[in-house]
Amino acid sequence: MIVRIICLNSSPSIISCLGELRSTLSKHKGPIFSLKWNKKGDYLLTGSFDKTAIVWDVKAEEWKQQFEFHSGPTLDVDWCNNVSFATSSTDHMIYVCKIGEIRPIKTFAGHQGEVNCVKWDPTGSLLASCSDDITANIWCMKQDRYVHDLREHSKEIYAIRWNPTGPGTNNPNQQLILASASFDSTVKLWDVEHGKLLYSLNGHRDPVYSVAFSPNGEYLASGSLDKSVHIWSLKEGKIVKTYTGNGGIFEVCWNKEGDKLAACFANNTLCVLSFRM
Repeated sequence: MIVRIICLNSSPSIISCLGELRSTLSKHKGPIFSLKWNKKGDYLLTGSFDKTAIVWDVKAEEWKQQFEFHSGPTLDVDWCNNVSFATSSTDHMIYVCKIGEIRPIKTFAGHQGEVNCVKWDPTGSLLASCSDDITANIWCMKQDRYVHDLREHSKEIYAIRWNPTGPGTNNPNQQLILASASFDSTVKLWDVEHGKLLYSLNGHRDPVYSVAFSPNGEYLASGSLDKSVHIWSLKEGKIVKTYTGNGGIFEVCWNKEGDKLAACFANNTLCVLSFRM
């Protein structure tokens, strides 16, 4: 295993070299908490403190449709396909919406706290959600009630991620796994088919804000307020590499090839780790 580390400060000179401003899209009346491109790349979806979600037509450089269903700030959004998506909110609700429809095409109610994150599985068949109520739920469009109610964490769950498996992925035959990251300092891996806990990954000392599967599905990265990034082997359920920085970590992300991992820190730095086993 080889790991090389590059640290970048978020200085104006670095930002300016990334490219020119394409357009500024304005319609929200509050801070924007989440945004996602659809797979086709023609629409951008945003969720805001103003309780709404907006689909933006990037080519036309204008908003296409605003969805005003939540009674509290919209915390997260995620596309199911190129025209439908899920939203979650502080109002405990999850809505599945579709471009052109004026009402949600599906409503998921069951959480008893703020729903921090929603994520569709790689095939768009199952939706995972996590909440301040210390649970993660699995939903499908054919049922009104959750398929699984995952209850092994002891504090709020902030982030969830699916492993890259199923038709159309590079790992079509791998087991479908959901990872959940919590303020209880643990990451848990779930057997989604049976709704059972596979592993509890205990290595962080403070809340875990972010998790990300490697593209080949063999490793999981986690970032925590304890200033450390752990890379876990899913086969062994243990840490294979740790990098410690100078600030809490709010996001970790692999590149497409799986040989680099980026992490952003609370001290205004971005670190890129080269990874090879």
